Amino acid sequence: MLQTSTLQFLKQLANNNNKEWFDANRKKYEAAKQDHIQSIQKILNEFSKTDTTLSSLAAKDCLFRINRDIRFSKDKSPYKINFGASINAGGRKSFKAGYYLHIQPGESFAGGGLYQPFPDILKKLRQEIDYNFDEFKGIISHKKFKSVYTKGISKDAEYSLSRPPKGYEDNNPAIEFIKLKSIVAIAPLTDAQVTDKKFTSTVIKAFEALHPLIVFLNKATEV
Repeated sequence: MLQTSTLQFLKQLANNNNKEWFDANRKKYEAAKQDHIQSIQKILNEFSKTDTTLSSLAAKDCLFRINRDIRFSKDKSPYKINFGASINAGGRKSFKAGYYLHIQPGESFAGGGLYQPFPDILKKLRQEIDYNFDEFKGIISHKKFKSVYTKGISKDAEYSLSRPPKGYEDNNPAIEFIKLKSIVAIAPLTDAQVTDKKFTSTVIKAFEALHPLIVFLNKATEV
């Protein structure tokens, strides 16, 4: 579980997103960051028994920096107001499908998938879903998956094309998934769940439910 002080730091940062405040509260940040690292490592230690591709991964390989890249953003706030961790075989910089944990007061979630892959990778993924739709459908229809990811694969507008991509027709049985630009599933986490002693097992349960989909996605996009 995470300490309540970690969520409290993120709340305070959201209300004081400037360098002066951050520098004055750097010790709180370091304590919160270490709490997050320890939490991710516990999850890795346990979940790598299920997904063995993660066995050599360390928490530090999964974490994103707190500093925002503001070069091309209208929002010049210098810091992220969340702790994020991308968990997959190649670490946070990998382009493989994987798992994601997002910690933010009131907006935390566990989940993962394949987010905005390059066009050549996306082409392979769409072909795999088309050719093996029964297998794909079986994975996302499994009761274990549905019990965690109650909304299924996200079909939000940001993830989907308005029209079928070239080479596919509207009447294709898999078209709602072929139109997607990202294949992701998300399970919200309350602040109470994040700070509960069962937090590690809750996240692992979410990742275990996602594991067959991650295997399918990575197999589909292998070079």
